[in-house]
Amino acid sequence: MKKKKNKLDLSTTMVMGILNLTDNSFYDGSRYNTTEKAMHQARKMIQEGAEIIDIGAQSSKPGSKEISEGEEWNRLKDVIIKIKSEFKNILVSVDTYRSDIAEKSINNGVDIINDISAGDLDKNMISVIAKHKVPYIIMHMQNTPKNMQENPKYNNVVDDITSYFKRKIDQLTKQGIEDIIIDPGFGFGKTIEHNYQILNNLDKFKSFNLPLLIGVSRKSMIYNLLKVNPDSALNGTTVANTISLTKGANILRVHDVKEAVECIKIINFAQNK
Repeated sequence: MKKKKNKLDLSTTMVMGILNLTDNSFYDGSRYNTTEKAMHQARKMIQEGAEIIDIGAQSSKPGSKEISEGEEWNRLKDVIIKIKSEFKNILVSVDTYRSDIAEKSINNGVDIINDISAGDLDKNMISVIAKHKVPYIIMHMQNTPKNMQENPKYNNVVDDITSYFKRKIDQLTKQGIEDIIIDPGFGFGKTIEHNYQILNNLDKFKSFNLPLLIGVSRKSMIYNLLKVNPDSALNGTTVANTISLTKGANILRVHDVKEAVECIKIINFAQNK
């Protein structure tokens, strides 16, 4: 599962554990706003089978406001250093759209940059990725976290996202960036109908021959449909993850690692029988 000359070995599906260093995540169970709490959760997720820990200090929930770059780095730095020191074989990803944060993170040992804007919110991001040659997760998002859920519209959501990725991948490869992971961005500028159209057509994104990351964990597309709250959305998350796996997901980004690992194990066993 480790990096191979800066490339992720995705011969088997990987689980990415979410570590939110914020106090306003949409899901109460994922808020770890002290280093001690964050490390406790990181250890738990790694013990349960997470191979990647994705650390984020800037909330991207709908309507969220930006924190300063200084505050973002202050939240991140100690946790990055501690995880990299304690877990030599675990990949660490940082969820940021700021190029300076990305560069500081990479210089402190971070393996992957996870950018919800695919370089659209900070034009220097792509040059940082090209310089350091780290795997780069590009997500599709319509508008920004502040306004993305204000009446999102598409001609055809799957075709529009596919066209976006075509343009973005071409831009990145021209800069020498090869280790690209694509994320269709469930809940980022999409209605519930858009989200399920994407889920039903995930296999179409495999045409890029790039790893596909899926992040549906406890999102509103699940809890609003089921008329529950995020705390009660684990079963729905597992169903959505199962669908994603059958359609080619390479990485599941989740709050609940144990359940995702079990889901992968069952799907792999069933498909090999």
